[in-house]
Amino acid sequence: MELIQVVRVLLRHWWLVLFPAIIVGAFTLPDIIANEPAAAGGYSTIIRYTAAQQLDAIPDREGDFQDVWLASELTVNAFTEWVRTNRFAQAVAQEAAEDSVQFDPGALSIAADNERSIGQVFLNWHDADELGVIAQAVSRVLQTRSEEAFPQLGGEPAQVVMLDDPIISAAPPPLQGRLRPIIQLMIGAAFGIGLAFLVEYLDPTVRQREELEHLGVAVVATVPR
Repeated sequence: MELIQVVRVLLRHWWLVLFPAIIVGAFTLPDIIANEPAAAGGYSTIIRYTAAQQLDAIPDREGDFQDVWLASELTVNAFTEWVRTNRFAQAVAQEAAEDSVQFDPGALSIAADNERSIGQVFLNWHDADELGVIAQAVSRVLQTRSEEAFPQLGGEPAQVVMLDDPIISAAPPPLQGRLRPIIQLMIGAAFGIGLAFLVEYLDPTVRQREELEHLGVAVVATVPR
């Protein structure tokens, strides 16, 4: 089918193309209007910190400041892996329970990374006030319970310094949620295009000279519109 014929079919049955898209749009419009970041993606915050071993808790040794910085970097690297464990989430839940915020540790969205000896903890939660309490609980666990995970600390928690106060902000909705209305509208439009061609295929009406010639009928003349 030539392009001009495709255009003619779509223009002839334009209402069939728009009708499914309008129906889908009527159902997706409330979701688009209500798709606020706080409702769709919850809230998030970032905790940045540095960490180093307590020098009094490890045996005396000879070394320079470069060794101290290297030891700090290794400590932050180890903390990054610790934060990703379920034991860490359980410890955070225990600390948060002391502030009257109880939750399932498995439901907490927590991630960690480190860059140039700076540790980062990423938190995501559905309630802004509860997330603030959870962020404080994470800070306390980092500062007071690291010796439970790392015996090489000599029974003393590592020295952890928080670099800034956690800022609670609305998280953007997931990419899948943002694209869902567009995909639904595209599917509706595709269904409408298919419906238009189906109606054109079933329609026995002859509208163009080319259609008669295609059937083997000689056309003597046509009356202009």
